[in-house]
Amino acid sequence: MPKEVLLPELAESVVEGEILKWLVNEGDVVAKDQPLVEVMTDKVTVELPSPFAGVLVKKLVNEGDVVPVETPIALIDESAGAAAAPEAAAAAAQSAPPEEAEDRGERLSLFKPDKTEAEVKNPFAGGAKKPAGPAVAERPRAGTNKYGRVLAVPAARQLARELGVDIAQVPGSGPNGRVRVEDVRAYAEQAPAAAATAAPAGFPPPVAYRTPAGYEELEERVPLRGMRRIIAQQMMASHLYTVRTLVVDEADVTELVALRRRLKERAEEAGVKLSYVPFIFKAAVEALKKFPVVNSSLDDARGEVVLKKYYHLGLSVATDAGLVVPVIRDVDRKTILELAAEIGDKVARARAGKLTPDEVTGSSFSVTSVGNLGGLFSFPIINVPDAAILGVHTIQKRPVVKDDAIVAREMLYLSLSFDHRLVDGAEATLFLREVVARLEDPYWLLLHAV
Repeated sequence: MPKEVLLPELAESVVEGEILKWLVNEGDVVAKDQPLVEVMTDKVTVELPSPFAGVLVKKLVNEGDVVPVETPIALIDESAGAAAAPEAAAAAAQSAPPEEAEDRGERLSLFKPDKTEAEVKNPFAGGAKKPAGPAVAERPRAGTNKYGRVLAVPAARQLARELGVDIAQVPGSGPNGRVRVEDVRAYAEQAPAAAATAAPAGFPPPVAYRTPAGYEELEERVPLRGMRRIIAQQMMASHLYTVRTLVVDEADVTELVALRRRLKERAEEAGVKLSYVPFIFKAAVEALKKFPVVNSSLDDARGEVVLKKYYHLGLSVATDAGLVVPVIRDVDRKTILELAAEIGDKVARARAGKLTPDEVTGSSFSVTSVGNLGGLFSFPIINVPDAAILGVHTIQKRPVVKDDAIVAREMLYLSLSFDHRLVDGAEATLFLREVVARLEDPYWLLLHAV
């Protein structure tokens, strides 16, 4: 009998993945650990290896589907050869009971009996319940499994997300109340108002776009998928679950520019490209040590502030597919040269789409450097659940007053976006002044580097 290939839990916080590309076709012979499918999750693309050797009998999900972890995505017959693949597929279809064949998401180890689907989708909601309209409350609900998870086919879940429908409110016509695609469509058509208010708890209803009359042929619609979908979700979470405030300062980095120029050739001799980012990372860590609340997160569900005594700094990287934030761990324990080498490696792999899930999670503070793009300063989006993010801008030679004389100095604008629930304005301002002080005296950073 064919074995199920499940979408594995790729990282602790990952609950779903998007099927980007199948690397083998139905009927192909696959070897154990052979790349089987590309999956997008948490801003990285991962090639999943086949856990079995045999024949790929059937793909259970399509490219573009978003499925929860532990969902069966394919069937592999270990006993069949390439010639027997069609027979194996037919046998699998005949031998599987109807209920088992249609169950494509029931055994989710991440979902516990006391955790509803809405809470899993919206972990920052802190247990808040969404009021339901009278019309929705009176409707029969979808069937659930023993963990309290709604029974629904993957395509129905995807359609519900796109329409802003709470799938738990949709009456299922399948076995045991399982929700089908047509159930979601019928629910959305019959109760558009209820569907609009059935977005995940804490989220506003989705905005429907209407094309101006007569301009239909001058528009192109592209599905919101892959990295852009992940970015959109992260930005929405940052907007809804932080009270974002901004403080801006400037630093005279003339000494830093001179120091980097002196060290650049020596770093290149060691095979490392030395940017300003390692110095900024080191300055940020020293400021975080003095103002630990900036290096924190808020656990809404438990009503606790999480003060982190480690310094894992995320760095925003622009790629062809979108923005990625690789994380450099234990910045306080690494030298400027070590940081430069690791940053260069992760930036290159981010742009090549080769980062692993663990490399883009677990930051305690983030930095976004847009200096090479221009612009005076920005209001960066906080990388939730971090409490703050530092924006670094273009170093420009500008006239400033120094010792009662107007002189040309290398000046840098810095902007700090912070969650005002955690960080007060005074703390944010003093934190940024500390970063400025360290960058204006970069030799101090070298003396205190590990």
